[in-house]
Amino acid sequence: MKPKLKIKINHEQILAALNAHWQASAAGDINAEHDIYDDDVIYDYPQSGERIFGRSNLQALRGHHPGKPSGFRVRRILGKGDTWVTEYTIDYQEQQAYTVSIMEFRENKVIHETQYFADPFEAPAWRSQWVEPIDG
Repeated sequence: MKPKLKIKINHEQILAALNAHWQASAAGDINAEHDIYDDDVIYDYPQSGERIFGRSNLQALRGHHPGKPSGFRVRRILGKGDTWVTEYTIDYQEQQAYTVSIMEFRENKVIHETQYFADPFEAPAWRSQWVEPIDG
């Protein structure tokens, strides 16, 4: 039985790649945006039940999006090892989508990403005495 090779995850490289990815996404640089993905990435949209196979299909899908984002803001990035989560907002045609992206890495490339979207909603008045608004 062959011993399994342990691939060292470089946290600094992954964080730099994530920052470059999100900056390219915000700038609309479709080529730089997809540098982070493995050629055989699997990309899931659970809410619509869709799965995309491969970086070229993902890039083509995004390149044909009819409502290009008009704003983009990363709230935070959390991760360790091969799993990283980014929480951010995207503005589409004056509608903001709160988004969570879960990325799984192998050899510093994303091999699987799952993305969730949520619409904003008004905070109910009944809980105002216990909450404070979040900036931004």
